[in-house]
Amino acid sequence: MLMFVLGVAALVCAAAARPSLNYLENHFAAENESEEVRSAAIKRLLEVFGMEDPPAVHGHKQPPQYMLDLYNTVADVDGVTKDPYLLEGNTVRSFFDKLRSEQVEYRFNLSTVARTEKILTAELHLFKLWPQATLTFHRHHFCQVSVYQLLDTTKNNNTQERKLLSSRLIPVHSSSWEVFTITQAVRSWMVDEGSNLGLHVVVRTLAGSQIDMKLIRFASGRNHHQSKQPMLVLFTDDGRRSATLESIDPSDTTDTSSLPQAPMSGPSSRSARSLDHSEEDGVSSPCQRLPLYVDFEEIGWSGWIVSPRGYNAYHCKGSCPFPLGQNMRPTNHATVQSIINALKLIKGIETPCCVPDKLFSINLLYFDDDENVVLKQYNDMVAGSCGCH
Repeated sequence: MLMFVLGVAALVCAAAARPSLNYLENHFAAENESEEVRSAAIKRLLEVFGMEDPPAVHGHKQPPQYMLDLYNTVADVDGVTKDPYLLEGNTVRSFFDKLRSEQVEYRFNLSTVARTEKILTAELHLFKLWPQATLTFHRHHFCQVSVYQLLDTTKNNNTQERKLLSSRLIPVHSSSWEVFTITQAVRSWMVDEGSNLGLHVVVRTLAGSQIDMKLIRFASGRNHHQSKQPMLVLFTDDGRRSATLESIDPSDTTDTSSLPQAPMSGPSSRSARSLDHSEEDGVSSPCQRLPLYVDFEEIGWSGWIVSPRGYNAYHCKGSCPFPLGQNMRPTNHATVQSIINALKLIKGIETPCCVPDKLFSINLLYFDDDENVVLKQYNDMVAGSCGCH
């Protein structure tokens, strides 16, 4: 009898344990599925930003002030483009000199630039230091600075050939950034990477005499701060264009006040992200623009993105009931569809949809895998307004 009771007890315990095991299995399955969804979503988001993998995080380096200033010129505090015509192309990269020597030769690694990108403009940025007190030609107020592209050495005399890229006068008694156009050299380097032997700078008096570079100096090497190091700034276009609606200037003064708009939302107003208008009495809210904040920190990208920390993409939601008023910004097609639906002339014809009818671009300032700072503009990232289409 005792054995029978123990057997029954064991069966009861086993039966009680099964739901717990099933729960754990379902729990782990749900976690795996959730992780797969997240991984697929992040991968797709990277594709939107033109990347295969997120750049490696190298710690907290300070981006060049020029790139920060450029970003603030073309983008507002949320990263939205102020004027689509301010930036030449859609990508700007900054490269620091890899030689880091005290000489007047500079070399830049451009391996992160895709060959498919169109080179628009390349600039060499040099920070001129104050002249030393031993300057003997103090009576001169200007000197001529020339930038040369280094070429292959000749087979005959083994001397270094060079090609003049840019030359101009700069003040002798000054200290500031000086910019030289070197587009021709960079284009040749993109065609033949092996031809990138670097750049050479020569300073002369107005009479043509070469000046000792110990007198007229540009910040370079380990004795000067990173913020003053020689830098190549490259403006390119990767050919990515708007795939849906044509991007419009956000300063466009087209009247959209008649269309319902939700309050503006930023990263500090997290509750606004889930803002929703519930249906009351079976009638949904009219088509309107609602907040949709994308937080790069929550996605896990804050380690390599300099700015913005996130942006409001907005989304469109609501009904497009008959009759469509002009405040719904309907297209003619949407108006006709709405009429067909109301008159029930054809089965299966739904009401028009509430979708973005203006899209704005955003700008991303970030570090790439080689710790270069990149400013990139992405089209169709923000719903500027909504309408019934």
